[in-house]
Amino acid sequence: MDRNEFTNKLKGLVTDGKTTVELYNEISAYAMSYGLAKATKPAERNAYYLSMEFLIGRSFYNNLMELGLLEETREVLAQKGIDINIFEEIEDAALGNGGLGRLAACFLDSAAGLGLPLQGYGVRYKYGLFKQAIRNGFQVELPDDWQRFGDPWSIRKDNEKRIIKFADMLVTAVPYDVPVFGKRVNNLRLWQAEGSAAAEKISEYLYPADDTEEGKLLRLRQEYFFSAAAVGELIEKHVKKYGKRFDNFADFNVIQLNDTHPVLAIAELIRILTADYKIPFPDALEVAKKTFAYTNHTVLPEALECWGADLVKKILPDIYALLIKIHLRQKEVFERIKCTKEEALDMSIYSNEKFSMANLALAVGKSVNGVAKLHSEILKNSLFKTAYKYYPDKFQNKTNGITQRRWLMLCNRELSSLIDGAIGDGWRNDMSLLNDLNGRVEDIADDFIRVKAEKKRQLFEHLRINEGVDIPEDFIVFSQVKRLHEYKRQLMTAFAILEIYKGLKDGKIKDFQPSVFVFGAKSAPSYNRAKAIIKFINEIAAKVNADKDTNGLLRVVFVQNYNVSYAEKIVAGTDVSLQVSTAGLEASGTGNMKFMMNGAVTCGTMDGANIEIVELAGRENNYIFGAEVDEIERLKKDGYDPCKLLKSNALHNYAVSSLIDGTFSDGGKGCFKELYDALTVGASWHKPDNYFVLHDLESLVNALLKINSDYKDGKAFAVKQLKNTANSAHFSSDRTIKEYAEDIWEI
Repeated sequence: MDRNEFTNKLKGLVTDGKTTVELYNEISAYAMSYGLAKATKPAERNAYYLSMEFLIGRSFYNNLMELGLLEETREVLAQKGIDINIFEEIEDAALGNGGLGRLAACFLDSAAGLGLPLQGYGVRYKYGLFKQAIRNGFQVELPDDWQRFGDPWSIRKDNEKRIIKFADMLVTAVPYDVPVFGKRVNNLRLWQAEGSAAAEKISEYLYPADDTEEGKLLRLRQEYFFSAAAVGELIEKHVKKYGKRFDNFADFNVIQLNDTHPVLAIAELIRILTADYKIPFPDALEVAKKTFAYTNHTVLPEALECWGADLVKKILPDIYALLIKIHLRQKEVFERIKCTKEEALDMSIYSNEKFSMANLALAVGKSVNGVAKLHSEILKNSLFKTAYKYYPDKFQNKTNGITQRRWLMLCNRELSSLIDGAIGDGWRNDMSLLNDLNGRVEDIADDFIRVKAEKKRQLFEHLRINEGVDIPEDFIVFSQVKRLHEYKRQLMTAFAILEIYKGLKDGKIKDFQPSVFVFGAKSAPSYNRAKAIIKFINEIAAKVNADKDTNGLLRVVFVQNYNVSYAEKIVAGTDVSLQVSTAGLEASGTGNMKFMMNGAVTCGTMDGANIEIVELAGRENNYIFGAEVDEIERLKKDGYDPCKLLKSNALHNYAVSSLIDGTFSDGGKGCFKELYDALTVGASWHKPDNYFVLHDLESLVNALLKINSDYKDGKAFAVKQLKNTANSAHFSSDRTIKEYAEDIWEI
């Protein structure tokens, strides 16, 4: 289908009597046909991105924009009396949990936009992560049946299905191809598990609970399932094209492992080469060493997967045997390089009856990269210190990025148009040109204020419709939207709000600019503390929003079912981005980049990409608070007593005691008391206030009050915000992908 045919079909579209879903599927089918007609020839050398998550979001608007069809579709539908925004009722393909999956989606977008051959492999989950409802302040998880609207943006390929073997079952992996449009059309291949009822469970839910052996086995099956399907297919394609020689496999294929979930792909590649093609083990290992690269996304121990050897042996006996073989070869290497027993244990892929996926990726992969400057330094100096000592050339940094297509051009047309008027539209194809905006920030500050006011109006309307809350249009918007985890310290922000609330009630805080704090987050279903924090924030929101003495100055909103489409509204309408993780624990953060690009200042710790944000946009244009990594390390070493801090600070004591003094109710569940104990007593697995919430709380409150005061000078604050937008080009995933392409993938 060419452009004229698309236009004619769109103009001829009969809309009377059709539902939104019917129109969505029909228009999507037209656009899909047009896009696939532009498909590019396969490249000789491709990079393959294996990821447990691809948080695609809603495809309709993004794909129409990528294909250059969005404005035409908007206009034709308007002529038919239809507002294109009706398709916002089509929910996201929520095939991810947070930054990891959204990053994977941004990377595919950027590679296609740059014309680079990067293909994705993942799982086509029947249900997304889960649909979150808030009932009586508590998170409730509901099935997220994203396919109920149809799936016009993917193509089932029955003739390319594969059989994946487990010891106790055979599973059919059926590929669904999702085209990624840009200068070239790349492909995201998502595998759906079919066969028996047990087989189909493998692709039913993203991240099934793994607190039982059954749950652990299901997670292990998921990870092996899509990794094995991808590797098996790539080997089969190679044999068809080049015959049964594999010394050149890595000349045409490079596989990037997005965190530890797909690392079993290494063992599977070696297994197929040795078992099916009779390649000697040392030669197969060398092929793997040239093929795989590993991205680490976190320093948190719980995310560095270790699989019990008994579990692997139970359902993947051949992989178990292969991993033991790699381990024995690794021991020979340790003897050769003369490392100590402690060093060998630190790098070993097998110890204490467990297989370490991170150490397997480090041992075999040709490179390992962190995702922000600080994070990469922590990998070298702490987490993988021993491996760095012996293999320094493997280590790289690739600071994460976001696609400006979705996260500025699509979600903030108004700001994009303002930028076009100020510096021309060349930045849309070359983000480095966005730096030219630095010379125009003073000139367009008043226009920016008007744009931000419009994006706030749109956000507040969305909140009114979806959350039933009314926010006056003159409120400053502070947003903390991300996965709910203790280290991300949503609890600290909640305490800060309580302290500000008390200051307003007591009359000690004066001349306060009206402010709303917007939270959005999902907790893992079995993460009880995180779910307690959600309840606590909602208790605070109910109290603060109902207080007529202060609700003209302070409001709190916890949005339900935070997802990509919600994020598009929030990042465009936010004034202040809250990035308050404990220093040293946020690998990168990509939410902070989205806010920066849309003209929000960062209120955050010197952690992850925040460091690079303030380097680029200026510390004077952002608000940094709290302990830095060296101080956190010193506190861990020398000791830290949060109870002493509580006794000496009445405001902190007021905020923290509200968990147990009857101010708020957890419905008799005892979860607020458990939160209180975590801060003051600790637990068997951690010391009191493990994430230094109370240590940084006063510093956060002071930063929030400073922002509130600075906001009074509207133009000066707008200049700060624009300085962030003007210096955000570095955080385009186009830049990140170019670095991967040049330094690791060689595509």
